[in-house]
Amino acid sequence: MMDMDPQMAAALQTFFEESRDLLQDMESALLFMEEQGADLERINAVFRAAHTIKGSAGLFGLEEVVRFTHRLENLLDRIRSGSKMLTPSNITLLLSCGDHINDYLDRLASASPLDQHFLAEDLRLLAALQSALEEKSISADSVSKKGAAEPFSSGNALEVYAQDENPTGTDYEFPSENPVKTAANWHISLRFGPDTFRDGMDPLSFLRYLQQLGEITGLVTLTDALPALCVMDAETCYLGFEIGFRSVADKASILDVFDFVKDNSTIHVLPAHSQIAAYLKMIQQLPEADQHLGEILVAVGSLTSEELEKALALQEDTDQAGQHLPLGEILVDQQMVQEPVVHGALEKQQQQRESKNAERQMLRVRATDLDHLVDLVGELVIASAANRLFAGQEDLEPRLESATQVARLVEEIRDGALQLRMIDVAELFQRFPRVVRDTARTLNKDIRLEISGEGTELDKSMAEKISDPLMHLVRNAMDHGIEATEERLAAGKSAQGCIKLHARHDSGGIVLEVSDDGGGLNREKIRRKALEKELITAEQMLSDGEIYALIFAPGFSTADTISDISGRGVGMDVVRQNIESVRGRIEINSTPGQGTTMRIYLPLTLSIIDGFLVRLAQDTYVIPAEAVEECLEYPQTHGSIGYMELRDQPLPLLDLSTVFKKTVFTENRRNIVVVRHGMERIGVVVSGILGNQQTVIKPLGKLFERVPGVSAVTILGNGDVAPILDIPTLIQRHYAISAKSAPVH
Repeated sequence: MMDMDPQMAAALQTFFEESRDLLQDMESALLFMEEQGADLERINAVFRAAHTIKGSAGLFGLEEVVRFTHRLENLLDRIRSGSKMLTPSNITLLLSCGDHINDYLDRLASASPLDQHFLAEDLRLLAALQSALEEKSISADSVSKKGAAEPFSSGNALEVYAQDENPTGTDYEFPSENPVKTAANWHISLRFGPDTFRDGMDPLSFLRYLQQLGEITGLVTLTDALPALCVMDAETCYLGFEIGFRSVADKASILDVFDFVKDNSTIHVLPAHSQIAAYLKMIQQLPEADQHLGEILVAVGSLTSEELEKALALQEDTDQAGQHLPLGEILVDQQMVQEPVVHGALEKQQQQRESKNAERQMLRVRATDLDHLVDLVGELVIASAANRLFAGQEDLEPRLESATQVARLVEEIRDGALQLRMIDVAELFQRFPRVVRDTARTLNKDIRLEISGEGTELDKSMAEKISDPLMHLVRNAMDHGIEATEERLAAGKSAQGCIKLHARHDSGGIVLEVSDDGGGLNREKIRRKALEKELITAEQMLSDGEIYALIFAPGFSTADTISDISGRGVGMDVVRQNIESVRGRIEINSTPGQGTTMRIYLPLTLSIIDGFLVRLAQDTYVIPAEAVEECLEYPQTHGSIGYMELRDQPLPLLDLSTVFKKTVFTENRRNIVVVRHGMERIGVVVSGILGNQQTVIKPLGKLFERVPGVSAVTILGNGDVAPILDIPTLIQRHYAISAKSAPVH
């Protein structure tokens, strides 16, 4: 890629980021239409995304991207004009093209060469696009052969949409499918492409030629795209027209007038007396500003010029306290325009305003800059704790009060900085509909994906690290969890399998679930395999959870055949390692014949938490505050060893001095901190309670990362290092040890 000045290079990076967002939007829209049927708004969104990428790529001289996207844009334009259908094969082709453009961008961003494999795929997709363009278009003949069951005629531009779509429930009159000798009214929406002049075309010549077919009854020239005179390019065409046209010609003949510019221009032809739904769809794709909608309605035929002038005069006459009545209300009250059409226009205006406001309010920030900010806030938290500690030691009330105020402000800064890194889990889940679609086709299985829990937020860095493990679990569930269609039918299940992705908050953390309604894990098969690999002995009595956990052993697999999609056990050890690297853990619940649920528990953030400080002998430990339920005084006599009674319920006790092998001298008073994770809770016995403090998480070094019961460390205000307890692991180990030591009856 050519050398660029820093400003241009920064703009190019922004182009890469925004283009990837547009490609993701394209993919989501196409997948939605594949399931729910095509609609004009999403088709236009896909077209605009491709058009924006092509135009922006041209600014940076990325000719390869421009060339490929231009061909893609041609097909999309045919689809949205109604001359091509949005078939399943076309959706598959468009998705592949989106992947290819994304690959283009990745290679350009990393300055990687375009290898033979990439160029071969490029040629294949270009040929496929050309073939799709050359396929026979929708014609009056093909429509008439389908019979009267087809509700849309060849003269209707909305043939691409669901054939049963009629939101108002009204029967509309459509133009005859046969060539009609009587004149009909048409509305032509015309936007010439920017290269029209460069291609040697004169826009006015097309209008003159159009008059040979009939009469132009109304014409509005659209000049909204005109830039300021100082930046206007004389060779660029900025013109658009809304035309009222009366003719005996059919739609195909009218479109033929613009044959030489149709590839680079936006052309729509609708019958002027078409249904309200068609008007609403047309309004939704208008790029013009709010104040021009009245003129557009006149050009469409919903409103005459005289009616518009009368409505504007009424608006001036009904001045009440300096506020005019809305034009839409006047149009409806005077029965000049149908209320649904006015509402559609008003909704479009509101969408335009919200879109512009959102664009002004959004600010792109590099993730590394946010990480640096959070690191600085972490150091500020430590410094604030030290300040408060020293202020307390000096016993100066004014200074202690000031330190407390600073600590409160630091806490607010911390929360604000961490919130900047939080993203909706929907961003993490948005890639999976495509994965499930493509993998299901590869496996020849019918599988649907259900996603719930959108709105749950997690740290962006966490989302990046958990994405690959989550992907492996989903593909694994599809490959080895969901049975083949024949097996499902034989088991009395529906032919279509289901994968569920769910997110929720739990005890100050995040829980992600991957569920399938397949055959479940085979407990005995896992046990036999574990015995073969000498992972367990025949004498060991293991619970279901312990048996299922064996699939996370390195190289463990019960699969009869190895596939390139996934392998239950093949790579599952890496999945668990990646989850544990972000202080998370994974659990498995499985019911034979009903399915399996993989449940991932994650902390909210990897940076800063609210900590609850406790003392054990002379050392300080930190318990995550979200896990703490209450604090109690340690009773001198508490019944059975390892338990105490709390509000008529047994509470298991865990003595930290035993866990960490600390020598604790006889103390007059000890405390119990009741902690909970999920549905399980225990009482942690400590020497003393020190209170709450913001805790900056520091990762353990290689030497200590395997220490059981410790997830990380923090630096206290006095400079000491304090371990952060891994409460889920401590609870799990304590229950496991208690179960093994329980007497067998």
